[in-house]
This record gives sequence, C-alpha cells and structure tokens, in this order.
Amino acid sequence: MIASSVDSGIPALADPAHIEALRNIVTPHLSDNLDRLSGIRGLTPYHDGTKLVGTAFTVKCRAGDNLYIYQALTMLRPGHVLVIDGSGHLDNALVGELIKCYAQQRGCVGLVVDGAIRDIKAFAEDSFPCYGRGSIHRGPYKNGPGALNVPVCVGGQVVSPGDIVVGDEDGLVTFAQSEAPALIEAAKASFRKEAGIMEEISSGQHYQHWLDAVLISKGLEYGEAHA
Repeated sequence: MIASSVDSGIPALADPAHIEALRNIVTPHLSDNLDRLSGIRGLTPYHDGTKLVGTAFTVKCRAGDNLYIYQALTMLRPGHVLVIDGSGHLDNALVGELIKCYAQQRGCVGLVVDGAIRDIKAFAEDSFPCYGRGSIHRGPYKNGPGALNVPVCVGGQVVSPGDIVVGDEDGLVTFAQSEAPALIEAAKASFRKEAGIMEEISSGQHYQHWLDAVLISKGLEYGEAHA
C-alpha cells in the first residue's frame, strides 16, 4: 500500500488580468518589491527562454520518485504550473519528455522541479517552460509516497498551492494571489524609475541625480566636483 497525502482541492487559478499583466514584468522588478528576500534559488531554465506565468499546483515527492507527479497531471487545470519539491535530489530524474508532453496536453503552463530532469534536448527545443536543479539520464521510481496541494519548499522558497509563479531568464519568483494587484503596480513604478535612470545615464553626464541621492543617503560624495 502506498502511504500518501492527497488534498482533493484544486488550487483556484489566478485572475487572468493579473496573469496577463505579469507577462510584461521582469522578475527583478517583482523581486525588488518583495524586499529582495523572496524567490526560488538554484534552478536552471532548460527551455528556449519563453516566459513562465501561472498558478502553482504543488507536488511533494519522495526523492527520485515521480508517482505523484503523474497523479497531479490527472488533476491540474489549464493555467497551472507544476511546482515539484523533489528535495533537490539529483540521482534520478523526476520529469522527462513523456511528462512534458502529457503536461502540455493537459494545459499545464510549466514545470518547476527542485530535483533532476532528463531528455533535456526535448526541453531545449521547445517553448514549454521547465526549470530544474540539474539533469541525469537515470529515470525515476513510481512507488510513492507523495503529497499534492500542500506547502512545499523549492529552492529555499516556500510555495503554497495557488501562489502565482513568474519565471524568466533571471529566475523564478512566487507570491500569494492576494499580493498581485499591489505588486504589479509597484513593479510598474520600478520600471518607470529605472527607465528614467537609464535615460540620465545615456546622457553621458558625469553627474547623475539618482546616484547623488544614493551617495548622500550613505554620507558619501561624488569623486569629482560638479556644478
């Protein structure tokens, strides 16, 4: 008999308007407005760079065993991201091309795996987002135990079922759906602020208002006098 813990509740999908807005926001701007403390660390993108935005469907696996990933694939809804806590185990791959194809067929929008993957060429040649801690040719077992839709720890970040997941070339950020409206507006403000800084830098002037303010706040001054 397989020991298990399966929560039959399916995480509610995030507001489509928030998902759409987040497609145009880079993870550094989200991270900066989460006090630079949040975010998944240590995972590598294995796909072609397509952005990941979706709602977390969490899976906790026994190291090297993907039985409950397959269970999750029968339950998820289009728009979910499988967020898999594989304990960072790299001796056996938890997902490969078969799971990728099944996930795509089910409407899953991406995989986040704190463990190993395989068939990396299939991921590299596809736009289906996949982040993993590493890769290995050896396949998984299918014995369990496991748990679905429970808080998991992935790359040092606790992810709860229903959290929003955003991934790009810089990495992965997750946060509660309730934080999305304020976070989106704050990230847009960060974009506007940085655009202004970039414009000032591109002017070629030695003196930069934004940098002066930072130095003064730390009791420092420019290396050269300025008018």
